[in-house]
Amino acid sequence: MKKAVKVICAIIAILIALLLIILINHRVQLNRESALRAPLGQMVEVGGHNMCVYTEGTGKSTLVFLSGGGTCSPILDFKSLYSLISDQYRVAVVEKFGYGFSDVVDKSRDIDSILEDTRAALTAAGLTAPYVLCPHSMSGLEALYWAQKYPDEVSAIIGLDMAVPEYYDSMDINIPLMRIASWAANWGLTRFLPGISESDAVKHGTLSDTDKAIYQAVFYSRTATVTMINETEWVKENAKKVSGLGAPQLPMLLFLSDGSGGTGFDQETWRKIPIEYIAQVDGGTYIELDCPHYVQDYKYDTISEHILSFLSGL
Repeated sequence: MKKAVKVICAIIAILIALLLIILINHRVQLNRESALRAPLGQMVEVGGHNMCVYTEGTGKSTLVFLSGGGTCSPILDFKSLYSLISDQYRVAVVEKFGYGFSDVVDKSRDIDSILEDTRAALTAAGLTAPYVLCPHSMSGLEALYWAQKYPDEVSAIIGLDMAVPEYYDSMDINIPLMRIASWAANWGLTRFLPGISESDAVKHGTLSDTDKAIYQAVFYSRTATVTMINETEWVKENAKKVSGLGAPQLPMLLFLSDGSGGTGFDQETWRKIPIEYIAQVDGGTYIELDCPHYVQDYKYDTISEHILSFLSGL
């Protein structure tokens, strides 16, 4: 029995030592990567904390890109797409709290708080409505709510495989798993998982080698942040609120993926839900794409062409 206890204690000591080595390595690497995490956009103050807003291009209309849940670097995730549009329109990417170069803040992520943060950040960055909203995934809820609550501020919605409320009726959300991922990221365990930092934007987009290095550096500091987890905990309640207000009536174009890439739905169900939703919107239309969920990293050429055509017809 004494020998068994000694063995167990030795194993525990080794594990603790290993975790400490991993943590120290993580802190050292974060320090080395600090230059890569210099904000790519303008830092603005919202509620006493900093948010990052990136702008590019000029034009009478401003396209505001809103990232999906858990996208660690929105500015770079959308780059392959907005770089094909910014010669004709002003584009803006808002990085919510907990994402990209914005502060990680432990605060409520109810739909009103999220929207007011975004509006305040855009105003602080010198941008004015009306906007064309370009949400990906979970941010579809924010875009729809924005059009419902402030219809004069939204001239159109271009959904990049965006979420509509009905998705969350049956979506299985694993918060405990997100907390484990957050713990692993904070301790630096993710650095030892091959390929985990290579997002769709890195593997399939048009990012330069420097962009890829920045994306990966941001990944190690913005994975499953407490803000992201809070947002996920609120998402079903947010979906109910948006659903209760009905579909907003404004020009709307939805790009639909094949449902692969982590949605948790089969292709038929993934496409059926937004098609039924857009049918409620007068003049709403959709385009089906043969690619995974992060459509902006796969079909950026096709999407940009359809966006330009859509906007020219408004």
